[in-house]
Amino acid sequence: MLSRVADSLYWMSRYLERAEHTARLLDVSLQQLDQRPGDAQRRWERLLASLQSTTVDSEPLAITASLTFDAGRNESIVASISAARENARQVREQISSEMWEQINRLYLHVRSATMASIADEPHEFFRSVKEGAHLFQGICDATMSHGEGWHFIQAGRAIERASATTRMLEAYVLDRGGALTQSNDDQAWVCLLKSCTAYEAYCKVYTATIRPERVIEFLILDAYFPHSIRFAAETIQVATRAIAAATNTAQAGRVDRLAGRLRATLDYGQTDEILADLRGYLVPLLQLCMQLDAAIYQTYIAYPADQSLSA
Repeated sequence: MLSRVADSLYWMSRYLERAEHTARLLDVSLQQLDQRPGDAQRRWERLLASLQSTTVDSEPLAITASLTFDAGRNESIVASISAARENARQVREQISSEMWEQINRLYLHVRSATMASIADEPHEFFRSVKEGAHLFQGICDATMSHGEGWHFIQAGRAIERASATTRMLEAYVLDRGGALTQSNDDQAWVCLLKSCTAYEAYCKVYTATIRPERVIEFLILDAYFPHSIRFAAETIQVATRAIAAATNTAQAGRVDRLAGRLRATLDYGQTDEILADLRGYLVPLLQLCMQLDAAIYQTYIAYPADQSLSA
C-alpha cells in the first residue's frame, strides 16, 4: 500500500473519532443540571482541558459554538469532519462507495448547520453527528475488505480513543496538585461515564452505585468495554501486527514493542497501584500513544527510500 494511502486512511479514522468524541462531550455537558454554584464552570473547564482547548469566553453557548462550528479550531467538529472527508477524498478508490457517501453526507450536514439553527435542539444535532460517525464505522466494517487499509483505520480510531479517554480521566478526576479528587458528587462521576458512553455498561458491571475508584478502574482496565483504554490498547496491537504481517516490513519492530508495552501496562495494571499515583500512571499511557503515532508514521508513511528498496 502506498504511504499516502495509509496516511489518509489512518487520519480519516482519527479525525472522525475526534469529531464524535467532541460531539459526545458537548452533548453531555449541555444536558447536565447543576445542583451547586460553580458546578457548571468546573464542568466546562474539565471539558476544555480534556480536549486540550482554550477559549477567551467561558459562557457555555460560546464554548459550544466555538467547538462545534469554528473551522479555524483543529479540535472543532466542523474542522475534524472536514479533515476526515478530505482524507477520504484522497483515497476515494480505496474505500467503498457507501463509505464515501456517508462521510460526504455527514460533512454536508454539519457544514449546513449553524449555532442559530441548532440552538433549540442541540441534543438532536450532536446525536446526528455521533450517529453519523457510528454509521460510517459500521459501513466500513461491512463493506470494506478487512485487509491492510482496514487495519490502518482500526489503528487510527483506537489510538485516538485511547488518547481521548486518558485525557478525560486526567481532566475529570485529578485536581491541580495531581492527586485524586475525593469528591462525593455523584453527578460529576455520572457525567464522566456518560461522556465515555459508559454509564449503562458500568452499571451492568458494578450496579448503579457510583464509586470513584470503580469508575476509574472501569474506564482504564475493563477488557470488554470499547471506550476503555485497555480495550483500545488491544485493538492497537491487533491492528499493528496485522499491518506488519501484510506489509512484511522489517522495521515494524518498534511499533510492535510500543503496542506491546502499552497493552502489558494495562493487562497487568492493579487498581490500588493506579490510584496511588494516578497521574504517574496516566501520563506514560498518553506518552506511549504519542510514541505509537510517531512510530507508525516513521515506519509506514515517512520511511526512507532505501528502506522501501530493501523490503
